[in-house]
Amino acid sequence: MTKEETLTNFLVENQERAYRLAYSSLKNRDEALDAVQTAVCRCLERQDSLRDPGAVKTWFTRILMNACNDTLRQRGRVIPFPEEGPEPGWEDPEPADESLARRVDALPREVGTVIKLRFYEELTLKEIGEVTGQNLSTVKSRLYAGLKKLRVAMEGAEVS
Repeated sequence: MTKEETLTNFLVENQERAYRLAYSSLKNRDEALDAVQTAVCRCLERQDSLRDPGAVKTWFTRILMNACNDTLRQRGRVIPFPEEGPEPGWEDPEPADESLARRVDALPREVGTVIKLRFYEELTLKEIGEVTGQNLSTVKSRLYAGLKKLRVAMEGAEVS
């Protein structure tokens, strides 16, 4: 299978996963769809830079996260229009436990990103490091610090 076929198959098979990841970062349906579209375009334009077709998942995820980060940076410069109702057929992904999802979102962005990539997208710590551009020790410390904060917050909620 050629590199182009591998990439095309991956993009088609993982479009819902890509949207879910973008939405978990951006919390806005239209921005998430735009980020996925931007990432797909960048992948197709830069497919020659994919050295190892077996690493297409981490390569694409890094491009998608960069597109999401670009959108987050632009938010400060743009006043968003209020969202209208969702179009039929595209549902915003709602986690099973909303209180946990809110607590993950309340974490610092770099910590929340590591937790989302590890548990929502099931990436390995090494893959998270490749996606975020962080070394393995930083990924581990952010993951464990975030999990500790979540555990303390959840235990505090149970006592209340």
